[in-house]
Order: sequence, then C-alpha cells, then structure tokens
Amino acid sequence: MNWGSKTEEPGRAPRIMLYSHDTFGLGHLRRSRALAAAITAAHPDASALILTGSPIAGRFTFPRRVDHVRLPGVTKRSDGSYTSRTIGMGIEEVTELRSGLIQTTAEQYDPDILIVDKEPTGFRGELLPTLEKLQRWGRTKLVLGLRDVLDAPDVLAAEWDRKDAVSATERFYHEIWIYGLRSIYDPTAGLPLSEAAQARMHWTGYLRRELGTTDEPPEQPYVLITPGGGGDGRALVNLVLSAYEQDPDLNPRAVLVYGPFLSGDLRAEFEARVAALNGRVTAVGFESQIETLFAGAAGVVCMGGYNTFCEVLSFDSRAVIVPRTVPRMEQWLRASRAEQMGLIRMLDEQRDGLSPEAMIRAIRDLPKQPLPSQAIRDGLLDGLDYVTHRVAVLLGEVGEQAAE
Repeated sequence: MNWGSKTEEPGRAPRIMLYSHDTFGLGHLRRSRALAAAITAAHPDASALILTGSPIAGRFTFPRRVDHVRLPGVTKRSDGSYTSRTIGMGIEEVTELRSGLIQTTAEQYDPDILIVDKEPTGFRGELLPTLEKLQRWGRTKLVLGLRDVLDAPDVLAAEWDRKDAVSATERFYHEIWIYGLRSIYDPTAGLPLSEAAQARMHWTGYLRRELGTTDEPPEQPYVLITPGGGGDGRALVNLVLSAYEQDPDLNPRAVLVYGPFLSGDLRAEFEARVAALNGRVTAVGFESQIETLFAGAAGVVCMGGYNTFCEVLSFDSRAVIVPRTVPRMEQWLRASRAEQMGLIRMLDEQRDGLSPEAMIRAIRDLPKQPLPSQAIRDGLLDGLDYVTHRVAVLLGEVGEQAAE
C-alpha cells in the first residue's frame, strides 16, 4: 500500500488505533482497553486495535470490534536499562523490530485516529517513523493521552528533554488528552510546552470503570488487597500478611490479588503464609475482572496506580492507599492530593510508618472512613464520555461545540 496515495473509502467504518508501550505492569494496557471499549460502544460501527508490549495481553478479554497486536516484550533491569524478555535479541534489535511492526500495522489498518499512551515518541523512539509517515499522509488524527500524574515536575522535565518528547508533542499531536482534572493535578507542570500546545489540551476527567460481567463477588464481608500488576507489590503484600499474622482478631477477612508480575519464588513464600492464616486471608494470582471484587468489598487496601485509583472512585470504595515512591513519585503525588480532597486515606512511610501496627489500625479504621462519593466533584469521573465526544469531533461526526 502506498502511504502517499491513500483515499477515503466511501462508507468505511471508523478505525481507532491505540499504542501502549507496556514495558512494566498493567496500567497502560488496561487504560487503552477501557478507552477502546468505550469508543466502540459509543460508535457501534467503529473498530479499535491496540498495539501493546504487555506479556499478558492474551489473558484479557476484549469487547467485540476490539483486538490487539502483541509487540515483542521488553523489561527494565534494576539499573534502569532494558532487555528483551524472551527472543534473544539485543535491545536495539528488538526496538527496530517493534518499530517495524508498528509501521506495518498502521499502514495496513489505516487508522482514522491514533491514541498514544503516555510516551510521545514511544519506547526508545520506536513510534517516530510511524508518526512521521502518518503526518505526511495527513489523514490520521494524532492524540497523546496522559494520565493525571506522570512524575515530579523536575524529574519529568529532564526525562522529556532527554527523549525530545516536548518537540514531538509540539510537532505531531493534534490533541493532548489528560485523563484527570486540572483542579486536582497538572501532569504537564514544569514542561516547556508552547501556548499552542497548551491550547490543544483537553482535561477529560478520570476514566470510570464498570462491572464487566455479572459474576458474584466472594462471600462478604471482605477487604480487597491489590498491589496492581504485582511487580513491585512485595512490601504491600508482606505488610498486610504481617498485620493478619500479628492480630488474630483482625477482620474482616482479606481477599488478596497478587497480580501477574509477582515473582514465582516470592509468591510461593506468600502462599505458605496465606495457608497458615486458615482462611482469614485468601489469594488469587490474577483476576481479569477485578471490578467484581471492588464492587463487593467492604474496603480496599492498594497501591496508588492510575487504574486502581479509578476503580476506587468508580465503585465508591473506602480505600487505604500505600503508594510507592520509586522509581517515580507518581503514586505518592496522586495519593497525597486525593487524601487532601477527602477521597481516600494514604499510609505514608515518612508520616505513618509502614509497620504491621500501622496496617492493623488502617484496616480497623476502614469502616469509619467517608465514602469517596462524599467528596467527589462534578466531572471527576466523566473521562470516557469526554473521550467519546472528542472522537466524534475528530471523525467529523459532530461539531466542536457539541463536544464541549
């Protein structure tokens, strides 16, 4: 197919492509999946294709007219460098392979809109050749989607400068969607974006989650414990198990979801501790429909990732968030601001200490916490509706005023 001579196909159904680099965790894929599901539900003739590096993409269910292409996986070493997950290639070779697959997929799928998650140039710049071709082609609308918090402003500014991300954002993207509210946090604070780029920003609100199935939750009451993807959840899981081990009267019981990235040896150690608690804590490795567990829980103890925070708000869950602070301050910044607003309680290492006693108090106090709905403001959970309106505008289905 010749990129330079594409023409409109009469009556062609809209095509939305979403790029999610996914080097670690579940967040980027789950956000892209939620967006694709909402867009195709609001536009019944549209399809969506997600490009993802997640090694567990195949374990998720996708709605009708939503599919995914799995890019070769990479993983981050403790020193910050990257390596191929499985295929025995150097990181430069893997990046080149991924970049070629992205270009080929974009050429064949021919998207009307490309939504890029978080990384303006993609992993190690792998998206740039595709962005350049799509820009020359001139028919695809390019959107950069940013979560509510990226990192501390000075750290983010240095990272974006190193990746030449500001230049790419200015040059390529027709719109910038921020999946939060400016009144809560501005993830672009400290970035030298031009007034023209700032004028292209849209603050969507957070992305509401819905029950995907009619599955029944476990026997109630229970507290849901979730460290997200689990790759960095060791401290949280250990803290919760220590609390139940130390206080035999601690209740209600806990339902623990390890996450798919918690390592095998560590999980085996935790499984032995869970078994010794004789049903006061039960555990599963991965739950693709974790929304059901949120909906039935008396409270939640979790880390502070974007998707988990959206679920806490969507299911009006009393929550204690134990944020990580490395390698990014993102979770701490989100949890700190949410606590100030009265949406959740944060268990902060510096302020509260991360001891079993602190976790026991937090679990015991969960029923006394106000519900997030008592502090939620207008527009906070309107993100998916806002996004589907923007898609309609970009597709030319409605006028600009109808989307505001």
